[in-house]
This record gives sequence, structure tokens and C-alpha cells, in this order.
Amino acid sequence: MARITKNQKKNIKKYNFKISYELEEAIKIIKDITYTKFNSSIDIAIKLGINTKKTDQVVKNNIVLPHGVGKKKKILTLCTKEKEDEAKDAGSDYVGLTEYIEKIKNGWLDFDVIIAMPSVMLELEKLGKILGPKGLMPNSKNGNITTKLEDSIKKIQKGKIFFKTDKYGIIHSSVGRISFSDKEIKKNIIELINLIIKIRPASLKGIYLKNITLSSTMSKSITIDKKNIIV
Repeated sequence: MARITKNQKKNIKKYNFKISYELEEAIKIIKDITYTKFNSSIDIAIKLGINTKKTDQVVKNNIVLPHGVGKKKKILTLCTKEKEDEAKDAGSDYVGLTEYIEKIKNGWLDFDVIIAMPSVMLELEKLGKILGPKGLMPNSKNGNITTKLEDSIKKIQKGKIFFKTDKYGIIHSSVGRISFSDKEIKKNIIELINLIIKIRPASLKGIYLKNITLSSTMSKSITIDKKNIIV
């Protein structure tokens, strides 16, 4: 059994983790119960009432959060020779094609996002068993299969995130850092939830948003009251 720290004991006395809080209060609580020395991530978990066995109920999309997530993502751009300078000038961390495909085959995965041109996807699809399970395979719906490399790279740098329900019907996403203001965190959360509501599967019956929790790195989760969160 995990040992409860002094700070955790204080938190248990200060807050009721079995009830739900309004969004503004939940953000304040998360900040109050976070004791890490580093700039912790603020994370949200949204449980949806979908049937995960139905492919038409998988919820996935991408969004540029108004205030980003406070973390620079390493971008790998796979493109043709004539597009390499555009990708480098836009700020991609790694740019090329064959050499990086070979590196990935040999286990190299020191990047967060791949942006690829449509013309190179045939080669990249050979790495499906490596990239697919890690959620790194480019997808046209996410905007990272494109000829507009500069636009895609800059959106990711501004805080573009990709999300998808897991096998339990839950969307996990970062929505900022503990150093963000309460207003910035709230704005990011509302933008994300409103998009998720907008893309509700047409075949879904019943409750869509079942449960929403907020946490930071190594903190307990706070349940958010859904009633007043949709705007």
C-alpha cells in the first residue's frame, strides 16, 4: 500500500474528493494541492458515454488551445527535398525522410509529433506497427498530413493538441501548466469541452459527458460539476 505523505494528509482534511466542484473552484483546489518543485502539467480526463466497440462513436480531433499547454513539442517533419527549407525555417526540430524512417525502424522516437507530406505516406505506413500504438502516425483529420508544412508546424508550436478516446471512452489531455493563471486554464478547458460537445457522434443515445476530472502531475483528481461548464 502506498504511503500517504504529510502534504497528502493535509489535502484530505482540506477538501472532499468525493464531491464535485465548479470549474473555477476545481482549478483553485488543484493549484492548492500541487506541491511539485517543477511546473506541473494540468490535466483533464473526460469520460464519455460512448460505445467504444463502435467505430462511428470514437471521438477524436485536434484543437489549438487559446493559451497553449506550456510545453514545446518536438516536431519531426517528413517531406521531399524541395520542402525541407520551408520546414526548417518554420521551426521543425527534425526534417528529412529516409534517414528518419530508418532511425524509427531502429527504435528512435525522440519526438512528439510527425508532420508528413501526402507523397511520403506510402513509406511511412510501413512503420504503422511502431507509430500506431503510440499515437504518432500522422492523420489527415488532425492536419498533420499536409503540403502546407509551415502552417501545420506553427499551429503545433502555438499549442495545437490531438485527442482521442481511449478503450474506456475517456479523453485525456493537458490543458496548461500550474504556472498559468486561473483564467487561462479555464479558457483552455472550456474551448476543449465545447469542441468535444460539437463533435458528439450522431449515433450516440443517452448521456454524452459522463464525468470530468481535473488533476496535476502527482495530485489527486477533482471532479468538476458539469452543469455550468458548457458555454
